[in-house]
Amino acid sequence: MGRSLRIQYPGAYYHVTSRGNERKAIFKTKGDRKGFLSYLKSAYLRYGAIIHVYCLMNNHYHLLIETPKGNLSQIMRHINGAYTTFFNVKHKRAGHLFQGRYKAILVDADAYAVELSRYIHLNPVRGGIVSMPDLHKWSSYQYYTGKKERPDWLRVDFILSYFGSELLSSHKKYVNFVFARLSGTYDSPLRETFASTILGDENFIERITEKYLKRKNDYKNLPALREIKDTHSIESIYSKVKVILDGSESVARKATIFLCHQYTGSPLKEIGLHFGISDSGVSLASRRFSETLKRNRKLRKRIEEIQNQLIL
Repeated sequence: MGRSLRIQYPGAYYHVTSRGNERKAIFKTKGDRKGFLSYLKSAYLRYGAIIHVYCLMNNHYHLLIETPKGNLSQIMRHINGAYTTFFNVKHKRAGHLFQGRYKAILVDADAYAVELSRYIHLNPVRGGIVSMPDLHKWSSYQYYTGKKERPDWLRVDFILSYFGSELLSSHKKYVNFVFARLSGTYDSPLRETFASTILGDENFIERITEKYLKRKNDYKNLPALREIKDTHSIESIYSKVKVILDGSESVARKATIFLCHQYTGSPLKEIGLHFGISDSGVSLASRRFSETLKRNRKLRKRIEEIQNQLIL
């Protein structure tokens, strides 16, 4: 499987997450969390990273980060690498701390930064750690409320500017904005991510693909870029499935959901609406069909034939 796409350019925004290896804790003490924040500061000082939002959980973290120098990989090598060394020395351990590579989603900041900030700041509430976001000490929320003076390496004015030019008023409006999602169901804005890579509307995606997909080798070297280029409609996938399988309607439906999940780049909600199931139902159906393919060699070969057509 290809590695996750890294589209890098000056001024890009990303939602970044990284989890502990085997989902184990990456923060065990107050000192661990302070140490991690010190590496966010040094990433700002040494590599020009701008941290807009952060939240440290127990076994993972969230960042909304801007890269004026277009150097996300360099920034994240510093943050995760330096913190791993710090953690291993402190806790007398060796080996990987994080589970694989960090996950970075390129974000259309004008459209999604505000909603992502709310999503990140409510993470401790959704995780059952606290009942209110201001009770979680290890997030940037406290600086968005105006209750604490922000550190130099954290920027809050970009997001608060969407709530007015007067600082005190923008703090209050932002708190109300976050509290509006404290109860009830809340769909993650990340559900709208395209090809597991980009969070933005069609115009944003077109601008990115036009700028970064000019050479044929781009698709070969960056599999996720190929996924963007070779996006297929639900209808076109279903037509290929019908031709290759030419049998059970039930199997064809399951295969189509599985392949749409992989190749359309459409949000789960959109795929679910097409098939009359929920977005979580799409993920479940895709996972179950994947397990079926492991057991059914004949069906697996037919699906591979369809997959080969989709990536040509």
